[in-house]
Amino acid sequence: MTQTARIYLVDDHAMVRQGLRALLTEAGHEVVGDSGDITAALAELQQLTPDIVLVDLSIGPRSGMELLTELQRRHLPIRPLVLTMSAQPRHVGMALKLGACGYVLKGSPSEELLQAIEALRAGRRHLGQGVAELAARALAEGAGDDPFASLSVRERQVVTMVVDGHSSTEIATALHLSPKTVDSYRSRLMAKLGAPDVTALVKLAIRHGLVNNDA
Repeated sequence: MTQTARIYLVDDHAMVRQGLRALLTEAGHEVVGDSGDITAALAELQQLTPDIVLVDLSIGPRSGMELLTELQRRHLPIRPLVLTMSAQPRHVGMALKLGACGYVLKGSPSEELLQAIEALRAGRRHLGQGVAELAARALAEGAGDDPFASLSVRERQVVTMVVDGHSSTEIATALHLSPKTVDSYRSRLMAKLGAPDVTALVKLAIRHGLVNNDA
């Protein structure tokens, strides 16, 4: 018998959240809240403590990995389920390392998501179609020669936004940092990654799958 769950949604697309709310409500679950902003989501998650939080890995200029990190750091009794377009093995591996109890690709049928929620509600893990193979690849590859493997979630956020062409001021506003702090991050990361300029950084990020090269 399916166990009902109290669920919170984190995705930066309102239409996606509305669709998920309708699907989950029809399946008998209770959607206690939703947000397209990580900071707001964390505040509400701490207050509402749902059973499960559905989180995308791409939330505007920020990363769902940040939310996973904070849930783990705060020891909140919430089971995270990643629902994302990313089929990058390293993203699967990192999400699981940061405490995700499930990982489902957005291209999967709705039944897959409902099965994942049922598994998490019963205390089990769930990896969606094809995700188990991605997790195995991530484990087999390990850190390897990936220069981004040692970066913190915050450092990855800064690198990703730099690669996307955002200015220090834009990054500072999005991440609630000062422009001076962002400049320090940029200089330190460029040196750490051995990238002499932004063009080299972009090529490095694409080569190692930190960002997609989708035109």
